Amino acid sequence: MGQKTHPRGLRLGIIETWDSKWYSERDYAKWLHEDFKIQNFVKEQLARAGISRVEVERVADRCSINIHTARPGIVIGRRGAEAEKLQALIEKEVGCSVRINVSEIRVAELDAQLVSEAVATQIERRAGFKHAMRRSISSSMQAGALGIKIMVSGRLDGKEIARAESSIEGRVPLHTLRADVDYGFTEANTTYGKIGVKTWIFKGEIIGVPDKLKGETAIRGQSGRREDTGSQRSERSERRRGDRRSGSQDGRSRQSGRQDRSRNRRRQRQDNQGSKGNS
Repeated sequence: MGQKTHPRGLRLGIIETWDSKWYSERDYAKWLHEDFKIQNFVKEQLARAGISRVEVERVADRCSINIHTARPGIVIGRRGAEAEKLQALIEKEVGCSVRINVSEIRVAELDAQLVSEAVATQIERRAGFKHAMRRSISSSMQAGALGIKIMVSGRLDGKEIARAESSIEGRVPLHTLRADVDYGFTEANTTYGKIGVKTWIFKGEIIGVPDKLKGETAIRGQSGRREDTGSQRSERSERRRGDRRSGSQDGRSRQSGRQDRSRNRRRQRQDNQGSKGNS
């Protein structure tokens, strides 16, 4: 299953968190559609800024947008001019007050989305796909990745029959849920058609609850989910132990009943044999 599912979606709530952080029953569809519009709009407006992720948090009628980028200077601009311009455009599109936060990605070679976009850019510039994959894999491994896998699919080198080619180095454990595996996907637009680029980067294993998930438990409790207290858990465990004791006692009583019946049958056979001998 790990080979087929989205690595981040499989690890949500374990070591990964959500891109949209809010809860609503009435406006769920509306806000979800707005989140898609915001994410696509930001990536279109800042195509040269190396945008990896766009996170959206909502509190009442206010919206906070966290942009993860490798080039924060392009997003912020001189004295914050570009950020203010982007904020005004998003408020016009969405119709609510918006606050923009910019997070810098310090090592772009360890971000799967940025690596995918780098490979796609080289393919669009008519570079060989194998050379582009080897170059990105080498730079990621030198940056500290424990494993990386890149797959390209489509009409590679302009061939008439589409195919998929992949290259891997190191270890990429997709089935291990505590493994920090980053995933990215993009498309290269060539004269022969679209070429898809997928990237998996293994950065290590995370033991325990990561810092980005520690605040999610409080949010889940506020959203109406039932949280078990220690007394409730102890009551359930005591109930289970009592059920096991009663089950074991029932089993012992059934076993003793079978033994009594077998003893009675043996005595009856012995009595029958003794009566035949006397006659």
